[in-house]
Amino acid sequence: MKRVNLTETIQWEKLKDHYQQIKDLHLRDLFTVDKKRAEKFTLIEDDICFDFSKNRITEETLQLLIQLAATRNLKQEIERMFNGEKINRTEDRAVLHVALRNPGKQPIFVDGQDVMPGIFAVLEKMKRMSEAIRCGDWKGFSGKPIKNVVNIGIGGSDLGPRMVTEALKYYSMRELNALFVSNVDGTHIEETLRGLSPEETLFIVASKTFTTMETMTNAFTARQWILSHFESNKAITKHFLAISTNKKAVVEFGIKPDNMLGFWDWVGGRYSLTSAIGLPIMISIGYDRFMELLKGFHHMDNHFRHTPFEKNIPVIMALLGIWYRNFFNAQTHAIFPYDQYLSRFPAYFQQGDMESNGKSVDRDGTAVNYQTGPIIWGEPGTNGQHAFFQLIHQGTSSSPCDFIGFVQSLNPIGDHHKKLMANFFAQTEALAFGKTRTELVKENVPDWLIPYRTFDGNRPTNTILIKKLTPFTLGQLIALYEHKIFTQGVIWNIYSFDQWGVELGKTLAKKIIPQLDKNHTTPLDHDSSTNSLISFFKKNSN
Repeated sequence: MKRVNLTETIQWEKLKDHYQQIKDLHLRDLFTVDKKRAEKFTLIEDDICFDFSKNRITEETLQLLIQLAATRNLKQEIERMFNGEKINRTEDRAVLHVALRNPGKQPIFVDGQDVMPGIFAVLEKMKRMSEAIRCGDWKGFSGKPIKNVVNIGIGGSDLGPRMVTEALKYYSMRELNALFVSNVDGTHIEETLRGLSPEETLFIVASKTFTTMETMTNAFTARQWILSHFESNKAITKHFLAISTNKKAVVEFGIKPDNMLGFWDWVGGRYSLTSAIGLPIMISIGYDRFMELLKGFHHMDNHFRHTPFEKNIPVIMALLGIWYRNFFNAQTHAIFPYDQYLSRFPAYFQQGDMESNGKSVDRDGTAVNYQTGPIIWGEPGTNGQHAFFQLIHQGTSSSPCDFIGFVQSLNPIGDHHKKLMANFFAQTEALAFGKTRTELVKENVPDWLIPYRTFDGNRPTNTILIKKLTPFTLGQLIALYEHKIFTQGVIWNIYSFDQWGVELGKTLAKKIIPQLDKNHTTPLDHDSSTNSLISFFKKNSN
């Protein structure tokens, strides 16, 4: 059934009117008027404190946004996802990453089949593989134990396990090196393998189809690296694992079926780290801690599914994002984790958010007349403060920001953590309240310098403060952002689980590859710019 256009709903009109009423309100005034503002706009779930009081909203704003979510049938859409309905209609697939972290025995059905036995079977096989590698029972072709695990994948088959392995490095088995190759640029695999011993290196090739151009190019280079050392095809079985659904291609590569892990078409790449794609994570931190990670995901899944919208952290985050994207016309959204272990977290959700909601056609196939997904970016604090915070504080455009911090440090060295968190708290305060001319005059700042040192403030932020970075809390945090993205997709009436936009460039690249060969003489049939660039490349290549 075709839905009413978002901009034609009564709730949208009410929000437009409300925006005109409050758009000039300053956070300084909002906090002055309401001494309990922080209490009203803070949610606590387990060890997570979510403070959204430094947003340009009132209680009425929140009520109107929640009404918008209700009228867009968010509750029903959540249930459809959790119940395994085919909500990814353009690919005729269910979206069931939530089933991957379901620890209970209750069945979840897709096309009439309970998927849980298959999920548990894959987890058990991952456990056997990871424990054999971790304890040294998995030997290379020459009989030496594995010391280097190199994951070869791209997109969701790389970003998820790479981000989590780095995030949980504190809990990792340090005797094992977890390495990742994704870019088809030969430099990536060349520099990754430099200095490694083939006898102690195991490759995990992660590709659902086992045809992904970048992944398979790197995989065949790794295969040749192994073969050039051992000079025996039998070495492949000892130095390669596959995560794929294409058994025929895996076997043709030289990998035994026993060394292959499968997954399902209802697992989207950017939501797949809790599937077999997470094998590098399990190898790094062990089975028990991997299960703690899944429990964290599941805990947030339950919170999202069962908590009323006004207390629901992913829903509130999503609604705030819509408030800024569609009414304040914010083009970007920044994520700043104040923990070096989360250095890859912003990059992970660049894909998670922008590939999901970077859409301009709604579920009815109609071009939208409103803004959808924002540009996602960010870096760890305090590095970002010395790089681009100048623009956030005094630039001409405003970017809502998420600040993520931890009460307890995993590495409590001297006063490092105290200084880190002092900056964490100071930045959100400065962004919210700024510095006025009156305050600068009182500080005896010269009059000519005052314009340069004035900070308008009123820059919105969310603060996510977590007790400690653990596998469990990391699972909660990732799931929180996943469900925020889903919620926004529902309200914008777009399909968040396909990614047709990445396919065109791939198709054209396959056509161009043979045209880069010096022996290719067929006239080029691209536009004049592309033809000229290809000709220049061929003329100047070795």
